[in-house]
Amino acid sequence: KPLILTEGGADRSTSVLNGLRVLSANPPKNVLIHDVARPCVRPDTIDRVITALKTHQAAAPALPVTDALWRGGNDLVIGTQDRRDLFRAQTPQGFHFKVILAAHQSHIGAAADDVEVARNAGIAVAIVPGDEDNIKITTPGDFVRAERILRKTMDIRTGNGFDVHAFETGDKVVLCGVEIPHTAALKGHSDADVAMHALTDAIYGGLGQGDIGQWFPPSDPQWQGAASSVFLAHATEIALKSGFVITHVDVTIICELPKIGPHAGVMKARLAEILAIDVTRVSVKATTSEGLGFTGRREGIAAMATATLVKA
Repeated sequence: KPLILTEGGADRSTSVLNGLRVLSANPPKNVLIHDVARPCVRPDTIDRVITALKTHQAAAPALPVTDALWRGGNDLVIGTQDRRDLFRAQTPQGFHFKVILAAHQSHIGAAADDVEVARNAGIAVAIVPGDEDNIKITTPGDFVRAERILRKTMDIRTGNGFDVHAFETGDKVVLCGVEIPHTAALKGHSDADVAMHALTDAIYGGLGQGDIGQWFPPSDPQWQGAASSVFLAHATEIALKSGFVITHVDVTIICELPKIGPHAGVMKARLAEILAIDVTRVSVKATTSEGLGFTGRREGIAAMATATLVKA
């Protein structure tokens, strides 16, 4: 979706109002207002706020105060504060758009957050459970804690795949789903798309889900002559169902002939289509073995691939 930008104001309330006014040209039903200083917010916190907006005009995450509270003066404790019914406010704070826009337009002066603006306008605000890791970066030490939290939540996987197919009599090869005229074909149980096989195995590897042979055994006649796009689409589906997003793939085809360069762009587009990712996240390149080995003797083609997956 397009990113809409507007200038901030002298204080939080003015900045938020500027943003709301820009959105009013095409007003949404609901709006979430979030502190940029809270980079560790989790999707489930956001989901709780959105769910609460189905039955409330406003909702915000918060955590009950559990520490003892003191009042102090001159570096001395001068009293205590009852912590019952006290909460630590967090963001994102969610509102019905028209309600919070009207509240900000009528608000005078500064406000600690948008809940204060809403309450001053007589709007009831529902409290949903917050998250201890949804910290607000205020002091230098908070950067260290935020880095620790983000490192803990990041799940990045890398998988590698390698495949080889020999030449046989034929007049074309299939590489990355693209038919290329050639003086021979590739021998295999399916369409023998060696590059797509390597990439499929790379994705399975990143997920710890075995290889093509386990999912589509060559002993099974139903896969005789099958398009390898079926295999790659299956690996992609497994990744999505496991909660992973394929963020980048890199395929290297090793052969003397056919020449890969003239077809690389179409190959990238076909892989991107199957993977449902942008073509800029797909790399297809080729190299030779400088006349060495079976590829150098033009007895077949090899391919290797790397896939990067990130937990969504």
